[in-house]
Amino acid sequence: VQLVESGGGLVQPGGSLRLSCAASGFPFSGYAMSWYRQAPGKARELVASITSAGGSTNYADSVKGRFTISRDNAKNTVYLQMNSLKPEDTAMYYCNANRWVKNYWGQGTQVTVSS
Repeated sequence: VQLVESGGGLVQPGGSLRLSCAASGFPFSGYAMSWYRQAPGKARELVASITSAGGSTNYADSVKGRFTISRDNAKNTVYLQMNSLKPEDTAMYYCNANRWVKNYWGQGTQVTVSS
């Protein structure tokens, strides 16, 4: 099982980034997918999630209206489009796959929002 995140980096406040998470080794289309983030000294928090077929999404209040989660089951990839980025969005972003008791994590991609 592999979840490989990409797309992180340094961006100025107000800017945008698009994170990708490429999955392999498990039946991707049967899993709900989520993005979490963890800032230094803080607990890991759920940012956004999407159901296996992509019909339903959920967002943390802090990112509603700015972030969009989506998935392409043909490409085994989940995305997080992040717009209007703020310094408080700075964190390591992790991809998560979940189905019943099975739970997989990626290694993370760093997002830094700073001028």
